[in-house]
Amino acid sequence: MNIKISPAAAEWFKREYDIEGETNFRFFVRYGGVGGNVPGFSLGVNIETPSSIHASQEIDDLLFYIEEQDAWYFDEKDLLVTLDEDLGEPQFSYQ
Repeated sequence: MNIKISPAAAEWFKREYDIEGETNFRFFVRYGGVGGNVPGFSLGVNIETPSSIHASQEIDDLLFYIEEQDAWYFDEKDLLVTLDEDLGEPQFSYQ
């Protein structure tokens, strides 16, 4: 599996989290929420130091990653993060 972050989505994370310089964004599985790849679960985002990276993408000094322990959630699908221009927020899709 791979992570694909659009430049517009990366810029959104910089703005929303008020980031300057290198930062690590972890996508993690959480119980509940909507729009997930597995019913009953959804993605959360946190700023953390990686420990065991399963997949990652670096863009504009930002590292977006998924830990090995959360790989099951993606069922070997790629995570695509784009910016929904109408809503002004990231959109997650699985391909």
